[in-house]
Amino acid sequence: MIVGGGLAAARTAEQLRRSEFAGTITIVSDEAHLPYDRPPLSKEVLRSETDDVTLKPAEFYAENNITMLLGNGASSVDTAVQTVTLADGTELSYDELIIATGLVPRRISSFPDLAGIHVLRNVDESLALRREAESARRAVVVGAGFIGCEVAASLRKLGVDVVLVEPQPSPLASVLGQTIGDLVTRLHRAEGVDVRCGVGVAEVGGDGRVQSVTLGDGTELEADLVIVGIGSHPATGWLDGSGLEIDNGVVCDDAGRASVPHVWAIGDVASWRDVVKGQVRVEHWSNVADQARVLVPSLLGNDAPAAVSVPYFWSDQYDVKIQCLGEPEATDTVHVVEDDGRKFLAYYERDGVVVGVVGGGMPGKVMKARSKIAAGAPISDVLG
Repeated sequence: MIVGGGLAAARTAEQLRRSEFAGTITIVSDEAHLPYDRPPLSKEVLRSETDDVTLKPAEFYAENNITMLLGNGASSVDTAVQTVTLADGTELSYDELIIATGLVPRRISSFPDLAGIHVLRNVDESLALRREAESARRAVVVGAGFIGCEVAASLRKLGVDVVLVEPQPSPLASVLGQTIGDLVTRLHRAEGVDVRCGVGVAEVGGDGRVQSVTLGDGTELEADLVIVGIGSHPATGWLDGSGLEIDNGVVCDDAGRASVPHVWAIGDVASWRDVVKGQVRVEHWSNVADQARVLVPSLLGNDAPAAVSVPYFWSDQYDVKIQCLGEPEATDTVHVVEDDGRKFLAYYERDGVVVGVVGGGMPGKVMKARSKIAAGAPISDVLG
């Protein structure tokens, strides 16, 4: 049984059938939709460029004898007797349980319950925001991480005036450091986004519907929409009392085995053991397929390939694809080697070694650095 209805669930089921597993596969999801791709929600879906982000059509699941239980998520698990209880009280037995429940967006508890305040994690939330954006004139995006930046870019393309608010010194500063954050700030300001850094939100006001946002410095902004993009946390609440070890996700070994027999975890919800870094939870789209290629053979008792060692993720903002290879940290030394005023390329150095590369609009040059990063090459090898 696979609990979760996103990319991790779909890829795991697909990998099981590719591995000639002939047993029963059941996918349980609290969403009414077939598993779909989430990255387009803040971009193409929000901008009305597509409505269909389904990963596999219904025929795929039928042809592969995969049972889909949609709109009825798991509420608890009893690992002693190997059963999962669904939201409607239905109890299902499992031989092997794969947890793929992903993330839950963080909300700001002090915000009042007003129309026009949104988070963005699922397709219904994206479509709701899209409908409201059609008539909105002013939006405040709270949080300038990847989701916040992408939403700001999409809303600007739709003609909405956007204020992007971030307590950190710049967008993405906590992830990629201020040097790259400043380049991302420049990109958004060139597109007309009002970027406010080093300040948070003190209050949101309105009568039934959001009308204003007051910042920590006392500035009051008019707003028809407020989008909260302050990160997410692993969806593990339904595992309370299960006996599973939970620590920033479901704690697993290096093949996805959880702390209780016959339970596995994959994707954003899973914290896998790394021989060098300890427990690591990765929230990147490309990580899911890599993990599935390790978890499934292990579950079936076969030898599994080693996990891919160079993480990769990307973010589309306006016409610039921001790509990252490796594991850069905000405290690394950043070498910007190309910058034409919009597109850029930068290498990250730690202890004299190249540990990552970030590029905006330079896909070929980013990918060329993969072997250097994997080998732990001296920074001089890429700066020369």
